[in-house]
Amino acid sequence: MATQSTTFKLNTGAEIPAVGFGTWQDKDAQEDAVTEALKAGYKHIDTARMFVSLPSPIPFCLLSVKYGTEPACGAAIKKSGIPRSTLFITTKLWNNSHHPSDVEPALDASLKDLGMDYVDLYLMHWPVAFGRGDSMIPKDDKGKTINGDTDYVDTWKAMEKVYKKGKAKAIGISNFSRKETERLIKETEVVPAAHQIEVHPYLQQNEACEWFRSKGIHVQQYSPFGNQNEIYSKGQNMAKLIDDPTLVAIAKKHNKKNGAQVALAWGIAQGHSVLPKSKTPSRIKDNLEGDFKLDEEDLEKLKGMDRKMRFNDPSGNFGFEFYVGEDGKGG
Repeated sequence: MATQSTTFKLNTGAEIPAVGFGTWQDKDAQEDAVTEALKAGYKHIDTARMFVSLPSPIPFCLLSVKYGTEPACGAAIKKSGIPRSTLFITTKLWNNSHHPSDVEPALDASLKDLGMDYVDLYLMHWPVAFGRGDSMIPKDDKGKTINGDTDYVDTWKAMEKVYKKGKAKAIGISNFSRKETERLIKETEVVPAAHQIEVHPYLQQNEACEWFRSKGIHVQQYSPFGNQNEIYSKGQNMAKLIDDPTLVAIAKKHNKKNGAQVALAWGIAQGHSVLPKSKTPSRIKDNLEGDFKLDEEDLEKLKGMDRKMRFNDPSGNFGFEFYVGEDGKGG
């Protein structure tokens, strides 16, 4: 089965490559990993100001803070010699910079680390504000998160301004519920171009994804391999999603190497962009080859894999209840 180079059109008119290279863990390995991804042919790189490993619930003192991968991504892109205009680069606003006066400086800091004067997509990473300041995760003397009082609607209005200035060619959200998104659309001017959420064959979120599409919001899948990510404690006592017999059988049918490629092809068939992560050169290349066409029989079988099983929910650690009303909440 031939590999494709699928793209999707955002509500801004911009084209986003269906397979993006996700960066998250192993910050020190990211420059080499992004270099390998660019060599393999990736045009879409997803990074962030901040990443947090949250196998919730855990004592907050054990939470693993990982500053973002922007500097490593920027260095790899610069060394590659690939023209900036041919790449699609995403980064994200972290929770301690939600106050309207902090949004543009936060983006400026990200652009400096990336070595760029714009990003193609700027996402609000979470719909919750932390206390303002230099601490990425401010805590009180009991180790509890200090939340800020900035409403995500006000944060979004500040993001609209950087969008209008051209520092972000598109703006979007991540980890929002439909209810939160509906309020955001109602009370602001710019409809999010994209929404990055956990979606994979075990958490298909069909109704939610269809709702986002109906609003003109493109869905991006983080953790497209589900519990393959080792930080998700919920998924460690079960077989890996990518080893599911249904995925493996379909991979064999199409002469593909593994179930991971089928999981990616399933996401693309839903009209989503997918963001696999790896630091292993062979897997980086294999994931890009997950852009291939599944037939209707395959898609019907994959539909039956939905367990409404969510692996990522940091509500307890962030002091905010995420995903209310959505599939996999509390399941």
